[in-house]
Amino acid sequence: MTFGVFMHKDGSGYADIPEVHYQFPKAYLSRAKQMVGDWIIYREPVKIPRSKGFFAVAKVERIIPDPDRADHYRALIEEGSYLPFEPAVPHKIAGQPVERDLANAQASVRLLSNTDFARITALGLPDDDTLPRVGELAPPDRVQDPQVPFEIERPIIQSLVNRPFRDRAFRRAVLHAYDARCAVTGWKLINGGGRAEAEAAHIRPVERGGPDSVRNGLALSGTAHWMFDRGLIGLSDELDILISRQVNDRPSVEAIVNRSGKALVPELAAMRPHPAFLGWHRDNCFKH
Repeated sequence: MTFGVFMHKDGSGYADIPEVHYQFPKAYLSRAKQMVGDWIIYREPVKIPRSKGFFAVAKVERIIPDPDRADHYRALIEEGSYLPFEPAVPHKIAGQPVERDLANAQASVRLLSNTDFARITALGLPDDDTLPRVGELAPPDRVQDPQVPFEIERPIIQSLVNRPFRDRAFRRAVLHAYDARCAVTGWKLINGGGRAEAEAAHIRPVERGGPDSVRNGLALSGTAHWMFDRGLIGLSDELDILISRQVNDRPSVEAIVNRSGKALVPELAAMRPHPAFLGWHRDNCFKH
């Protein structure tokens, strides 16, 4: 197995869509080729303000010449493999680098040791039941360095392709990003046991090619989730809440939409619904 790190910065000059492809210059081609068919971890540079650190894992399917930029290539991400970390893993814990077997910390594309891959993934994807409708909301600041047994990367990889594990990780990431608040109603209902009423909804369903990405997710109450999946409500690219003409009780639907008429989304732009997924929902699900 050959694991790797892809450095990504939102708003950079590279045409990255982490869920879909990663653009890089020719200088990294030989290194990136070693990762084809294996898993990489996305990392934000240390120097950017409020860096997320290590924030997602994905599998490289193949590499192609970049269609838009000379002497550049794209690592295509295997459909359905992208998974965000929650919590994001900081660059250091207790003053020690989380990525310990560094050969070149400045390289945007670099190899990652098996031990580092196992450690970072275990920190970013704790396998627990602390999820709304399953368990408690996990505190966003809890980060502990687990003891990583030798060759633990194999069971971790098995988890990465396991649907129930991915569903739990997706719910945790989306509900943390939205602070467990429904994007449509604005409700943040928590029961006595600490469980959130809101659910994590895919904008483009997994079974129809949608990734387990926060940008392909919304926190929705049960009723709003039901309506969204059936195309009775949708979102514009500007996040206006759209109500289908086929709704039989429009006043009742309008009554539960928050007063702004817009979806309540995370402040961080990188966590907001991506127009590509919203457009897909309007074209394929929303009943005009």
